[in-house]
Amino acid sequence: MLNMQTDVFMACDTKYKDASIALFSAPFDGTTSFRPGTRFAGGAIRRDSYGLETFSPYQNADLADCRVFDSGELELPIGDASAVLKAIEKRAALILKDEKLPFMIGGEHLVTLGAFRAVVKKFPRVNIIHFDAHADLREDYLGVKLSHACVLRRCHELLQGGSIFQFGIRSGDKSEFSWGRGRINTRLFDFEGLEETLEKLKGEPVYFTLDLDVLDPSVFPGTGTPEPGGVSFDALRRAATLVCKRAEIVGCDVNELSPHYDQSGISVAAAAKIIREMLIALENKEV
Repeated sequence: MLNMQTDVFMACDTKYKDASIALFSAPFDGTTSFRPGTRFAGGAIRRDSYGLETFSPYQNADLADCRVFDSGELELPIGDASAVLKAIEKRAALILKDEKLPFMIGGEHLVTLGAFRAVVKKFPRVNIIHFDAHADLREDYLGVKLSHACVLRRCHELLQGGSIFQFGIRSGDKSEFSWGRGRINTRLFDFEGLEETLEKLKGEPVYFTLDLDVLDPSVFPGTGTPEPGGVSFDALRRAATLVCKRAEIVGCDVNELSPHYDQSGISVAAAAKIIREMLIALENKEV
C-alpha cells in the first residue's frame, strides 16, 4: 500500500485503495546527452498544475471526478542508471500488482525502460505507442547502452510479440532509421495514421510513452534536446487524448520537460495540461 503525499498533481487525491490510476515521478537525467534538468519536471508540473482548472472543456469532463492517486517522487540513487531503472520497475510493478495503471512523469526518456520492464512482465505481448521528435533507437550512445538515446531499442529487445509504433519522429542517426526499417513502425513528422494504428491494436495491451519534445520548440522550449519542426500543442492534445481513450493502456509516461529552460512557464503549463487531458481520457474511455 502506498501512502498519499501532500504535494499532489491537481485533484489527484483519491485514496490509493480506491484509485484506478497511480501517478509517480522519476526525477532522473543522468544520461541526458545535451541539456540536463528533467529531474525537476515532476515538482514543477505538480506546483504549476494549480494554475490550471481541473475541468476540461475539450472533453467536457473534470479531473476532480477521476480516481487518480499521486504517490509523489521516487527517491532515486545518483549516478547509477541500472539502480534507477530497478527502483522505477519496483514502483511500477507494485502498482500493477494492485491492479492499477502506472502513470509516470519523467525525467529523461530512459526512465521509460524501468516502467516498461514491469509492464512487459505482466503483459508479455504488450505493444508500444511512442510520440517523440527522436527515434531513440541507437544501439549505444558513446558506448553506453543505458541512455535516453537508446531507450526504444532497449524496449524493443523486451518485446514478446508486440510492436512499436512511433509518431512525430524528425531526428535520428542514419543507423537508427536503417535498423528500424522492417522492425519499427515509424511515422515521420506528424500523427497521420494514428487512428488506423489504434484500430489495428484494438483489444491488445499498449504502453504509451510521450516525449514532450515531439512539440515544436516554438511552443515548448523547455526541453533538453529541442528539435525544430515539431507538432502544435493542439495536435498533440488531440493525439494523446485519442490514444488514452481508445487504446488498452496498461502503463504510460510523459517525459523530457526541463522547466528551467523556459522562464515563461509555458512549457510546464503545456506539460501539466497534456497530463490532465490524458488522465481524464483514461478515466473516460470509449467503449
